[in-house]
Amino acid sequence: MDLTFQNRTALVTGAGRGIGKAIAETLAAGGVNVICVSKSEKNCEAVAAGIRDRGGMASARVVDVSDGKAVAEAAAELLAEHETIDILVNNAGITRDGLMLRMKDEDWHDVINTNLSSCFYWIKGVVRPMTRKRWGRVVNISSVVGLMGNPGQLNYCAAKAGMLGLTKSLAKELASRSVTCNAVAPGFIRTDMTSELDEEVSREITSRVPLKRLGEPEDIARMTAYLCSEEAGYITGQVFTVDGGLLM
Repeated sequence: MDLTFQNRTALVTGAGRGIGKAIAETLAAGGVNVICVSKSEKNCEAVAAGIRDRGGMASARVVDVSDGKAVAEAAAELLAEHETIDILVNNAGITRDGLMLRMKDEDWHDVINTNLSSCFYWIKGVVRPMTRKRWGRVVNISSVVGLMGNPGQLNYCAAKAGMLGLTKSLAKELASRSVTCNAVAPGFIRTDMTSELDEEVSREITSRVPLKRLGEPEDIARMTAYLCSEEAGYITGQVFTVDGGLLM
């Protein structure tokens, strides 16, 4: 089934690489005008340029998503340019791993601000026009560790779990305006983060996945694109695990 997008504009955070890049490219392939947001000018410009080279519509915007003031300013400027941002995908994320007793305060705050607070900042910045238009999609990219926990990732797991509560609450607040909000919880996906794992750890992780392989960024992108499409208009407040069966 081909997904339907009717002259939509999407903003994807963390679009400079990995899952965010795949989401931006998949939406653009469906005819969506994509704003690629990243802290790295080089990365988001490269993704946007690649989309344009393939005939798609894309632009790049450099924003530190952990900075509420910077997000508010960027959101206002983007809405002045585009009138409405129809689709918001909150994907930006970082890790600062370490056991709780050794975790520095800044490692906690950096991860919470980048992974969770950024969702609040962008939602506050761009959702109001969606409610006036009575059409909108918000998709938050969480993680299976937000559901099951993971030692050494207290900050990351807390942020990803927080995204799930945010998703369900926002879905209830916006449903009367026909704006949906859902979350995707990836399992172990082949990205720059997982490429840093040594071979033994990678084998151990794969052994826990019933499908016996890591996922690809495109696996997350396809689920996200569906939730952003016209076809997903009756789905809201849900969490979709895309994890090879890890949590079944």
